[in-house]
Amino acid sequence: MKKNVLIIGLIIFLTSVTGYSCKEVKSTKIESEKSEMDSTQDMNLEKATFGGGCFWCTEAIYERVEGVHSVVSGYAGGTVKNPTYKQVCDGTTGHAEVTQITYDPKVVSYDELLEIFFKTHDPTTLNRQGADIGTQYRSVIFYHNDEQKQKAEYYKSELNKSGAWDNPVVTEISPLINFYSAEDYHQDYYANNPNQGYCAFVIGPKVEKFEKVFKNKLKKKYSEQH
Repeated sequence: MKKNVLIIGLIIFLTSVTGYSCKEVKSTKIESEKSEMDSTQDMNLEKATFGGGCFWCTEAIYERVEGVHSVVSGYAGGTVKNPTYKQVCDGTTGHAEVTQITYDPKVVSYDELLEIFFKTHDPTTLNRQGADIGTQYRSVIFYHNDEQKQKAEYYKSELNKSGAWDNPVVTEISPLINFYSAEDYHQDYYANNPNQGYCAFVIGPKVEKFEKVFKNKLKKKYSEQH
């Protein structure tokens, strides 16, 4: 699937090849009422919103990046207000599973977050990542301003021109209109459920590979583990 040439040395990470699917997992925890996220009060911090398949995977990756202050799993890009996980999984809301990242641009840049995004999922598969299939699992960047839009479009264009993939990059690039935080049990899911099947067989190997490849971008508590 992958050629040898790439602008920044693209790495293919293990996605859901085991047959495990994110939406097959059930939880007995009480779901909390969702609310649209407010803008960060600290003007020194910025936000980025990405969807690259199951948000448990994306969240686990970005929580390890130095300069990232918080990562919230949620829903964006659809027409239904305050959607539930079940509604999103039905594929009728138009929402994608996304993570919203609050970060310090003096420590980690948006360009670096984009690099991580494109290197930790397959941006050429339309409406799926591995065994997770549906529009809610689409590859998508929701930009917060024109600068983010330009950078995302440039990165996507360069990837396609490089011939890094046999198939074109299909990542959607759209303005962020609304972001709805997912239910409480989805937050920090991998950290709280490391032995759950999907976490152990899909997220775990992906995180382990990420930590090796991006060891210079890890928070100290994670880099010390290697």
